[in-house]
Amino acid sequence: MPATNAKQDNLNNITAIKTLGELKASGYVSKSIKDELRENLIEKMRNKELTFKGIWGFEHTVIPDLERAILSRHNINMLGLRGQAKTKMARLMIQLLDEHIPVIEGSELNDDPLNPISYFGKKQIAELGNSTPIAWMHRDERYVEKLATPDVSVADLIGDVDPIKAVNQKLSYNDERVIHFGIIPRANRCIFVINEMPDLQARIQVALFNILQEGDVQIRGFKFRLKLDTQFVFTANPEDYTNRGSIVTPLKDRIGSQILTHYPKTIELAKKITRQEAVLTENQKKIVEIPELLRDLVEQVVMEARDNEYVDHKSGVSARLSITAIENLVSSAERRAIINGDKKTTVRIGDLHGIIPSITGKIEMVYEGEQEGPSNVANILIGKAIRTLFSLHFPLKEKRNKEESDPFGEVVEWFESGKNTQLDFDNSDSVFARELNKVHGLGKLVDKYISDTGKMDKYIWMEFVLYGLSEHSKLSRKLYEDKTSFSDLLGGYLGG
Repeated sequence: MPATNAKQDNLNNITAIKTLGELKASGYVSKSIKDELRENLIEKMRNKELTFKGIWGFEHTVIPDLERAILSRHNINMLGLRGQAKTKMARLMIQLLDEHIPVIEGSELNDDPLNPISYFGKKQIAELGNSTPIAWMHRDERYVEKLATPDVSVADLIGDVDPIKAVNQKLSYNDERVIHFGIIPRANRCIFVINEMPDLQARIQVALFNILQEGDVQIRGFKFRLKLDTQFVFTANPEDYTNRGSIVTPLKDRIGSQILTHYPKTIELAKKITRQEAVLTENQKKIVEIPELLRDLVEQVVMEARDNEYVDHKSGVSARLSITAIENLVSSAERRAIINGDKKTTVRIGDLHGIIPSITGKIEMVYEGEQEGPSNVANILIGKAIRTLFSLHFPLKEKRNKEESDPFGEVVEWFESGKNTQLDFDNSDSVFARELNKVHGLGKLVDKYISDTGKMDKYIWMEFVLYGLSEHSKLSRKLYEDKTSFSDLLGGYLGG
């Protein structure tokens, strides 16, 4: 605690400095941004602090590679499919910057008072000397991001001559004061991120060669060097290398480290990410309970999509699918509670019908998937997820001893006797429970195989059994716009 207070006092003292003379007297030493990142990373690692908070599943793969790149003071390219936290990690790098750095007040290039690079900064110090006014730049202001698009120009990134400035100030076109600086010079002493780098035209990428190798820019043949101090981070999708463009080889050669990202490898990690990223209102959290089974099912849908024959694997399936799916799932339950005037409700298996818009908007399909249709593919993925998880929780025939009786026998026989059940998506919880209680043996089956279920959770598991049996061809299931109907298999075929 005393060390923390001393550090805060020192910070308060240093930000009270308002002139160049005071800055020099304080003993302040300038550092390059790469040294800044490196030193602060070393301090965090020595203190056993998390370097990239909120990033899960990369602890032994991506994060060590990123830390090595920072320690090596490299510019970085993050290569991975959509929704793999590439930009999120780049944004978290600002936590490795000093909290404040001094800049010459009024400088558009964030000039270091001890090492100015712009005409304005040098002129201020030449005229005012130690009285040059100093401002303090917070690390949150030192992150600049640009989405690469085909229409981005060299002028946008680096700068160009501004004829209006030349006329207004009566300057020659040979005077560097007529230059209007682009986004990269304005990101001096900042982390600069270019997302979807392959979308940048090759001739524009060529303009970055000098910046990455020598750290300087030249504009329209002006004979001056602007020595920039910038940490570059690029992001790219492997799909882009074939579909839309590529990072030109000489530019790749100038990027110090290329780091490969990946999707979470387990459902538990995926759930952790989704819990963190899904945006739910306080009212939704009060009204709607999400059973772990439903969280598992949503993540399993995503994993099924990543392996499905209808989905384009090269495009990837973003982690945003599970995030928006959970949000839609909760909204489906909330809508039902509002319609029925219920103060609380629980997400049901039938609510998975409400995540179809999340799925269809997040997956790219191959030709066969397009022929099948987005909604059909979404239903197939949901069905496969139910099938996969059902086999983990309940004993299928091939996994039982021959002398063991069929645990689903009583449930299946009830349907074979000519009975059926319909689960309306908008039914109140009481009607939903009453409909499930009609099915003989269903509650007993859940009690036998699923332990520690709350009252409402038990009904969700009972519903899950019906869906699981239909996926394993023991019951017939028909999906309508507003309900799901279950009946015996033969009756389902004849009815169909």
